[in-house]
This record gives sequence, structure tokens and C-alpha cells, in this order.
Amino acid sequence: MSGYEFEDFISKLFKKMGYSTSVTKRSGDQGIDVIVEKGDSKIGVQAKCYSGSVGNKAIQETVAGLRFYNCNKGLVVTNNYFTKSAVELAQINDIVLWDRTMLKQKINELF
Repeated sequence: MSGYEFEDFISKLFKKMGYSTSVTKRSGDQGIDVIVEKGDSKIGVQAKCYSGSVGNKAIQETVAGLRFYNCNKGLVVTNNYFTKSAVELAQINDIVLWDRTMLKQKINELF
């Protein structure tokens, strides 16, 4: 699955969860790949389809993108896992992380 296909998949997953979604432009997305909304919640999602662990850069990009897209929550979702440093940085910045295990759980709940 390519990165763009993963972004589209995450968008569809959130639609199935009852959110309205929009995929940002493919290049120069300012760190947010998908915007999901429900009620007063506007979540900026960074989708990382990686063969290795996701590091700090993804968290930093998400934090920057939240302000750009005026989101009130941030989420980084991956098909893999996060480095310890990325987990610590996400906690400090109130960014929610979905690793491979959490993503699989969400998929199993919905399908």
C-alpha cells in the first residue's frame, strides 16, 4: 500500500466511524494528511505507512499542521510502531498515537 493509499484508507476508516473527512493536498500538506470532523471536534491526522518505526518528525509536523488547519486535536496513525522518543514528544504535545496494534483494533471493530 502506498502512502497515498494509506491516507485514503484512513479517511474511509473515519467515515465508517461517523466522521466527515477530507484528504489534504498530496504535496505540501503542512503535516496533516486527513482532516476529520464530528460536532465541535476537528482532528488533524498524519498518516504514516512506514516499513520502520515512526519518529519525532511526524509528531513535529502534526503539531505544526494543527495550527495551519485550525484543528483542535491531533492524531498520528501508522501501520507500524513509534519510537520511544516520538511517544514522549506526542504526550507532551497532546497528540494521540495509533500504532499498528491500535489500528488493527479499530479495523476489527468496524469490519
